[in-house]
Amino acid sequence: MSLLSKLRCITVDVTGTLIAYKGELGDYYCMAAKSVGLPCPDYKRVHEGFKFAYTEMAREYSCFGHAAKMPNIVWWKTCVRNSFVRAGYDYDEETFEKVFRRIYASFGSSAPYSVFPDSRPFLRWAREKGLTVGIISNAEYRYQDVILPALGLNQGSEWDFGVFSGLEGVEKPDPKIYQIALERAGNIAPEEALHIGDSMRQDYVPAKSVGMHALLLDRFKAPNAKEWEKSGAIVLPDLVAVQELLSSEKLTTDLYTSLC
Repeated sequence: MSLLSKLRCITVDVTGTLIAYKGELGDYYCMAAKSVGLPCPDYKRVHEGFKFAYTEMAREYSCFGHAAKMPNIVWWKTCVRNSFVRAGYDYDEETFEKVFRRIYASFGSSAPYSVFPDSRPFLRWAREKGLTVGIISNAEYRYQDVILPALGLNQGSEWDFGVFSGLEGVEKPDPKIYQIALERAGNIAPEEALHIGDSMRQDYVPAKSVGMHALLLDRFKAPNAKEWEKSGAIVLPDLVAVQELLSSEKLTTDLYTSLC
C-alpha cells in the first residue's frame, strides 16, 4: 500500500520548495536607487545591512508586526531604511521614499521570483488525487493575495488553503502554525497529513512534533543535507521524486518509519 492512500492533506513550504528568488537583493536595491538618479549601492554592504535589519525587525516586531498591529508597509519601510543606514546610505526622507516605493513594489510582484518547474504539476497532481493542499509560510499577506497568484500558483487550482505568518501572528518553527494547518484542512488527524519543506528547523522538526509526516527537499545541495539524513529525515532533490515516493506501492519499512 502506498503512503498516498493514508493521506488526506499535503502542506508545503513556499520559498526554496515551490519558488526561488531570482538574482540578488542588491539587484533590486540598485535598480531602485538608479531609478531616482542615485549611484548603485554596494551589493555586499546592502546584503549585510539587510540581514541585520531584517533580523532586528523580526525580533522586535515578529510576524511582520502582527501583534503590534503595524501596517505591513510600515514594517518593510523601517526594515529597508535600516538596511540602507547599516550599509552606509542615509538618504533624505524624500529620496528614500522614492527608493523604498520602488523596492516595495518590486517585492510585491512576481519579478523577483521564479517557480520551480515541478511545483505546479505536483500541486495539481496532489489535488487530483483527492488531497487537500495547504501552504505554510513565514510570509506576509502579499504572498497569498498577490505574489503566488501572479506566479500562476492559485488558490483553488494549485492549493486549497494558506497559513501565512503575517496573517496568523504565529510563525515557523512554532508548532502552532502546523496545528492551524490541520484545523484548516478540516480538523484532520496529524498522521493524515504530510509536510514538505526545505528546513530541518522550521519545517521538519515542528511538523513531526505535532504528529505529521514530514520530508525535506534539497534543491540546492545544502551542505547540511547529509546531517538531515543522519537525523532520520527523508531528503529528496525535487517534487518529482516526492511524487514517485508517494505513489510507490513498495514503500520500505525504513522509509515509512522516517516519514512517520
